[in-house]
Amino acid sequence: MVRPHLVKFNEGKLELNGSDQDEPVLTDEDLMDNYSKAITYAASVAGSSVVGIRVSQSGRGRRRRASGTPRDDVGSGSGFVLTPDGYVLTNSHVVDHAKRIEVTLSDANRYNAHVVGDDPDTDLAVIRIDAPNLAAARLGDSRVIRVGQLAIAIGNPYGFDFTVTAGVISALGRSLRSRTGRLIDNIIQTDAALNPGNSGGPLVNSRGQVIAVNTAIIRPAQGLCFAIAITTAKFVAGKLITEGKVRRSFIGVAGQVIRLHRRTVRYHKLQNDSAILVASVEEEGPAERAGVREGDLIVGFDGSAVPDIDDLHRVLTEEKIGVEVPIEVVRRTQKLGLVIVPAEVRPIGRR
Repeated sequence: MVRPHLVKFNEGKLELNGSDQDEPVLTDEDLMDNYSKAITYAASVAGSSVVGIRVSQSGRGRRRRASGTPRDDVGSGSGFVLTPDGYVLTNSHVVDHAKRIEVTLSDANRYNAHVVGDDPDTDLAVIRIDAPNLAAARLGDSRVIRVGQLAIAIGNPYGFDFTVTAGVISALGRSLRSRTGRLIDNIIQTDAALNPGNSGGPLVNSRGQVIAVNTAIIRPAQGLCFAIAITTAKFVAGKLITEGKVRRSFIGVAGQVIRLHRRTVRYHKLQNDSAILVASVEEEGPAERAGVREGDLIVGFDGSAVPDIDDLHRVLTEEKIGVEVPIEVVRRTQKLGLVIVPAEVRPIGRR
């Protein structure tokens, strides 16, 4: 704000009175507070690793040209460089049904990319471009972040390249349902503004370290945005790069969570008042071979209580594939201990 004694009117025009030496010259650096400096620094550190992703997807008849023939849909998203030799991390839904993928680097150079591995269960995918000496992102540790700390999102919302938004970590330990129905745990909630096109881009801390992968927004809400913790992303990305997929096990049942009567809980000495009611059993699947029947209540798996389907999904890991595992079911008035051998989830084709 200009002080009154430095202002005068000259022929109807406003002028500053006094020489330049009356006031110190303020640089842009002087005008920025610590909050602004933190965001500027983080954006400069992480920005060179952020990429824009443009995807041509199979139209599958959803859109047609005037001639009536199907045409490709075009989508966009974000990602960030994992390794200097071209591995890029993004969301699975960004490269879903990709026919052609084009990656734009921070220096505006463009490269074609191919999918290395895709994991819809965590909404993560790794793609690769043939480009040398890339600036890889610095990966942080999402286990040490705290609610209220600064969070900065970098991406390409609506195609606007290199957009930076800032907010705070709103909550930790959220869960989010993936497109496959599995629950993604350890989700980070932030109020840093995300929009379509931010998907796959990094959420970084004040040091410019990636702490999460931006993945979802709740459109009717304000400030409810979600990101996959980098600890989860590092594990999944490692599997996708080395094996092309993340292996998980299944037992071949469809079920629903029900509340148990208190007498049932007390009689069978159960740890929880809910269980998984088996609605159907896959023919010749692991559950059928183990003797699980429709109408059974699954209450335990490998020594742990499984009060709902998400708890069962959590324990159906790669390590359980082909291994005999004890499973507890309640059938009418009996609690039975069975032995089941989970199988590997079969691929259902590129999503």
